Amino acid sequence: MNINQFNNIFFIGVAGTGMSAIAQYLQGIGKNVSGSDRYFMPDTPNETKEKLETEGIRCFLQDGSGITDKTDLVVVSTAIEDTVFEVKKAKELNIPILRRSQVLALIAESKKTIAVGGTSGKSTTSAMIFDIMEYAGLEPSIISGAGLTSIIREGKIGNAKVGKGDWLVIEADESDGSIVQYHPEIGLLLNIDKDHQEIDELMQIFGTFRDNTKSIFITNRSNKLATGLTTNAENDFAVDASFQAGYTGSDFIQNGFQIQFTVNGTTVTMNTVGRHNMENALAAIAVVNRLGVSIRTSAEALAHYEGIYRRHQIIGERNGVLLIDDYAHNPAKCAASISACQPIAPKVIAWFQPHGYGPTRFLRNDFVQEIAAVLRPEDEIWMSEIFYAGGSAVKDISANDLISDLKKLGKNAYFVENRNDLVDALRSHFQQPTVLLLMGARDPGLEVFSKEVFEKL
Repeated sequence: MNINQFNNIFFIGVAGTGMSAIAQYLQGIGKNVSGSDRYFMPDTPNETKEKLETEGIRCFLQDGSGITDKTDLVVVSTAIEDTVFEVKKAKELNIPILRRSQVLALIAESKKTIAVGGTSGKSTTSAMIFDIMEYAGLEPSIISGAGLTSIIREGKIGNAKVGKGDWLVIEADESDGSIVQYHPEIGLLLNIDKDHQEIDELMQIFGTFRDNTKSIFITNRSNKLATGLTTNAENDFAVDASFQAGYTGSDFIQNGFQIQFTVNGTTVTMNTVGRHNMENALAAIAVVNRLGVSIRTSAEALAHYEGIYRRHQIIGERNGVLLIDDYAHNPAKCAASISACQPIAPKVIAWFQPHGYGPTRFLRNDFVQEIAAVLRPEDEIWMSEIFYAGGSAVKDISANDLISDLKKLGKNAYFVENRNDLVDALRSHFQQPTVLLLMGARDPGLEVFSKEVFEKL
């Protein structure tokens, strides 16, 4: 099967981040792309729909009207079940149906591909790689899990772009196991931490990712589990000189919203926060240096790096409270996000909305341990009830259970069941200056929520 054999492609659930990225890419290489989504309503404005249509992608209500006998491929996300009417119609018309990850794998086979894997930092590192390659004149393409600010400024969704060059940057997702479908020229493994699966299962998945990489495999020597999959230390990176690696970061400093560090003696300055972003930048530098881009050129490019959507995105400052919105949703990401905000203000109030009852139950102890370890005595952690996207989940756990565990460890931990009550509950806890950090994923209402919080401050 080859992506070139399909011309009229329809996406069910096209507004999803992963789906819209592939849809835009395929439209950009000359395919006739259309799609539907349950969030498209009659006579109701939808920003994603408008941006897709601006790119030439026709958008339909999820009623089957967009699928015809001329459609030669239907793409579905993992969230789309066989009982959906449009899936039934595609089957009746004998139209091939592929999962999002299967289509991405076909696209990856058609290009020289850099696949970015790991349980944290994939979107950020993919964006850094893309920006450096663009700066170096390589004209890459990207299919990402988040919008790049540099592309959003062009009026686009920001999670995909078609370049004239040979290289394509993609995120390789381990959460659904689809990472094993890719056979990239360059495979990058950022880290391995407990997230959607047990460690043994993750090691097996990432081991297959390594074995499927055609040319160069790059790992993070600073991550205990990732380093176990290394193939060549000269290709690897590390944030500590005690680890043998071809690219080593040191001398990390954070001043407010700027970080500085050195890579093999070259100073890098970036307008972002957190040691984890030094790690992400090291990974990006290691990748592009294998393509012939000097560390000096990478440093120049990263000085202009603008970040990605909902990754430590500054919403604004009001009455001494700086509001930051972040996509952090697993234990390691939440801890890193809180830590990155600590140099900015003497007090950080972090709010987190877990998603899914199963994942929250699976990661309960890890969330408690990771968050407890990073909180300073003056910092606070707040949680609202678990985001439930539907399905047959057993609702036998509450975010308040995690808060109770944190309280037992002596942490300043609070539960506010309805997130709309958050600001009123917080007012007496603000001191000047304070960082209010909002964390959560999967819930499409979080973008609006961050704006509503800011208006209430």
